[in-house]
Amino acid sequence: MESCVFCKIIKGDIPCNKVYEDDLVFAFDDIHPMAPVHFLVVPKIHIPTLMDMLPEHANILLALCKAVQMIARNKDVAETGFRTVINCGDEGGQIVPHLHIHILGGQSLPFEKL
Repeated sequence: MESCVFCKIIKGDIPCNKVYEDDLVFAFDDIHPMAPVHFLVVPKIHIPTLMDMLPEHANILLALCKAVQMIARNKDVAETGFRTVINCGDEGGQIVPHLHIHILGGQSLPFEKL
């Protein structure tokens, strides 16, 4: 989608601190981190929300999860713990209409912070 900021990041039109990329997913540090470790993992194809995932996207969901695991290990939060967040829709707090997983860690994250 031409106007999607995450699609532009994936294409390289908007700079980011890329932390991972494969054929299906792209990951980068959040520009407004809410924890010492805060990165996003997004599918390379434009899927607006979690509710738009289809059965044929199962391989993308698996790739997203594998990327989260690998990057969490690389950023040294796999052992101490981290939080994953998928916001869905306006009332769910989704700001960018492109499915993405927030990964936050590097400190204790009480539920009240979100």
